[in-house]
Amino acid sequence: MQCENPPLPAPSGPQPVGWTPTAIAAHNAGAETRTSSMPCGALVVSLDFELYWGVRDVRTIEDYGENLLAVRKVVPALLNLFDRYRVHATWATVGFLFSRTKQELLAFAPKVRPQYQDSELGPYAHIASIGAGEADDPYHYAPSLIETILRHPSQELGSHTFSHYYCLEQGQDRAAFEADMESSAAIMARCGVELRSLVFPRNQFNPAYLPSCRRMNLLAYRGNPPGWMYSPDPSQRPSAWKRALRLCDAYLNLSGGNSYAPGSEACVAPVNVRASRFLRPWSRPLRHLESLRLRRIRRELTRASQRGWIYHLWWHPHNFGSALAENLSFLESILRHFDALRRSSGMESLTMSECAARLAGSGRK
Repeated sequence: MQCENPPLPAPSGPQPVGWTPTAIAAHNAGAETRTSSMPCGALVVSLDFELYWGVRDVRTIEDYGENLLAVRKVVPALLNLFDRYRVHATWATVGFLFSRTKQELLAFAPKVRPQYQDSELGPYAHIASIGAGEADDPYHYAPSLIETILRHPSQELGSHTFSHYYCLEQGQDRAAFEADMESSAAIMARCGVELRSLVFPRNQFNPAYLPSCRRMNLLAYRGNPPGWMYSPDPSQRPSAWKRALRLCDAYLNLSGGNSYAPGSEACVAPVNVRASRFLRPWSRPLRHLESLRLRRIRRELTRASQRGWIYHLWWHPHNFGSALAENLSFLESILRHFDALRRSSGMESLTMSECAARLAGSGRK
C-alpha cells in the first residue's frame, strides 16, 4: 500500500531527545548485531496498545471508558518509569490508533478484509460511529501518545495488526491477514517507523501466517507460554477453569518459572520471543496477596538472570487505567529487582526486536 501523506510533524516547543530524524534512524536501526546469546539473562517488556479497538467486542465505553481515558496518564507514567530504570519496551500498537482523522483511517484500510463468521468481531462497521479525530474521540485515536512514545529512543513501536485482527477466527484467511499487515506497515512508515515486531491480538498465534510475516521482513513475534493453560482461544473468552488456573498461577507456581533459554525457540526470523508472564493489574479484593504475586515474578526474574535466560513480561496500558498508583508501585518493585540483577550480574533490558536480533545473530541496518 502506497501512502503519500506527509510524516507527522515534530511537536512544537522544546524537543525531548528522540523525535528527530537521527533518533528515528537509531530507533529503526534496532539492536546491535551480535552472535552471542544473553549470558546474563534478559528482561523483555511488551505492551499491547489498543484502546477501545482491543475490547470493543467484550466491553462498552460506558463500563470501561474510565480505564481507556486513563491511558492518557498511564503512557507518560510508564515511559518515565522506563527511563528511570533504563528499560527498553515494545509497544505493539493497533494501526487504527496512528490515524489523525477518520478519513485517514479509511484511506489506509485494506481492500481485502476479514469476513468473520461472528460479525461482532469485525471493526470496520464500527468506524461509522467514531469521532472525527483524537480531540473529540480519545477512545479510538492516539497519534499524540504515539508521538510521545517515539520521543524515547529506547522504546520500540511494534504492530498489534492494523485492525486488531483475529488470526484464529472463522471467516478470515491469509490474504486478509497479509492485507491487514500491509496497512499496519504503511501507516507506521508514515511516522517514519519500520515494522519489525508483531503481537497477535488476543494471543491468537497462527503458525500458518509465519511465512507471510517472513515475507514482510518481520524480525520478532510474541508467542504464548507453553501448556494448555496459556493456549490461545478463538471466538470465546477462555473457559472459567482456564481463567481460574491463570489467576492462581500469578500467585502460586503452577506453570513453572516461565523464563526460557536462548535457542529453545527457533532462531530464524521471525523469532518467537515467547511471553513469560502477563502482568495482572492490582486488584482490591486480592490486595492481601500482592506479596505472593511480587515474589513469584522476582523469583522468575532471578532464575532467568542466574541461567542467562529470557523473561518476557507483558500487559496492556489500559490494565493500569484504574488504581494507577498501586499498579505503578508494583511495577517499580519489579524494576528495582531487575535493576539489582543488572548491577549484580549484568542482566539486560531488550525490546522484542533487539532480543530477536540477538538470538538470530544479526540485526537490521
